[in-house]
Amino acid sequence: MIPRMATPAQWIVGARPRTLPAAVAPVLAGTAVAVWEREAVWWKALLALAVSLLLQVGVNYANDYSDGIRGTDSDRVGPMRLVGSGAAPARAVKWAAFAALGAAAVVGLVLAATTSWWLVAVGLACILAAWFYTGGSRPYGYLGLGEVMVFVFFGLVAVIGTAYVQTEAFHLSALWAGIGIGALACAILVANNLRDIPTDRVAGKRTLAVVLGEDRTRHLYSLLVDASVVALVGVALTTTWWTLLALVAARPAVKAVTVVLGDRATGPALIPVLQLTGVAELLYAAGLLAGSGIGVVLASR
Repeated sequence: MIPRMATPAQWIVGARPRTLPAAVAPVLAGTAVAVWEREAVWWKALLALAVSLLLQVGVNYANDYSDGIRGTDSDRVGPMRLVGSGAAPARAVKWAAFAALGAAAVVGLVLAATTSWWLVAVGLACILAAWFYTGGSRPYGYLGLGEVMVFVFFGLVAVIGTAYVQTEAFHLSALWAGIGIGALACAILVANNLRDIPTDRVAGKRTLAVVLGEDRTRHLYSLLVDASVVALVGVALTTTWWTLLALVAARPAVKAVTVVLGDRATGPALIPVLQLTGVAELLYAAGLLAGSGIGVVLASR
């Protein structure tokens, strides 16, 4: 019997390209801090972007593999999963995850070698967090800790780390930017888990949404969006008021909150919220970068 193998198009879908803005946004935000400090190093920013994208793809394949072998993806509402749908063997998806995470490690080593070797420990923590989100015997994503780790690694670590490899210093503005980006990254996961509450309960997956229940999860989503606005004020106070251009993210964010809180959408109707929140996060980061650039230009006149 010839083993089944996914098509290239299915592998691309399995990598979940719609989640990639969550990998791009923290690099833009961290670079915004470096720009304001007049210490941007563009080739390091590009390497940081490569690391972030590879980690995102790696965690997506890792989740596909781990959830697939557990049967969590047997009755999904969202996009296709390679293992759960039977499109690809679990072993192939696992090695795809290892390949992406390994590539992230290689690029990360280049950044560490040109900045500081202690960054190797940070990179190792990122890779372990990516794998054990749904992997291992006690995945933390099944214990209601997914949002915490997303906030830490796709918010604080990614933003502060991107700023640090360019400036080789810690800045309060990077912390505020990390909080804002982390809050929106968390909001994406909260919306995803809100959608999956019924199937996750059946599968025994105790996400934070399952623990909190539907109503509290909806309010948590709104609270995270509000937190990103508060963090933006912190960025503006520690850099330039031009960073308030990040408020361009308000339009998709308000639409998303309306669907979650006003319309109280469920199931597939929540899928657009994921896209709107991803767009909001990307616009937020782009606004920070543009605002920092404008602030530097005007300050140098």
